[in-house]
Amino acid sequence: MKAAISRVRISQGVLLLSIVLLAASAFAANKGSLELQHPAQVAGKELAPGTYKVQWEGSGDQVQLTIMQGSKQVAVASAHVVPAQVAAPSDSALINVNPDGSRSVAQIRFRGKKFALEISGEGGGVAGAGAAR
Repeated sequence: MKAAISRVRISQGVLLLSIVLLAASAFAANKGSLELQHPAQVAGKELAPGTYKVQWEGSGDQVQLTIMQGSKQVAVASAHVVPAQVAAPSDSALINVNPDGSRSVAQIRFRGKKFALEISGEGGGVAGAGAAR
């Protein structure tokens, strides 16, 4: 009887561990980085040149994008997942140069991923591109 209870507990433990690992790997897949060489706006927020962490949540082609600098949230935007035929060779961002000379992040690509995140409301033809490592 004790052996049967022990097997059940081990099975439950393995199942719980599998669920936790699966959730952690799914969360890790929704992260990337962004490096800006020049000031640029995301959802009306001005981001200074520097390195940022990018996280997104959602399913399908619409996601909620959060940009962090360290542990501080600096911008939140809606984004559209755009499929690509080939994986991006590096992390990079497509930057719009607006008529007033300001810049805005239009799209973020991630090394090794066959998709990009196109930021809603930041579209309108890419006049220039800024790259990230």
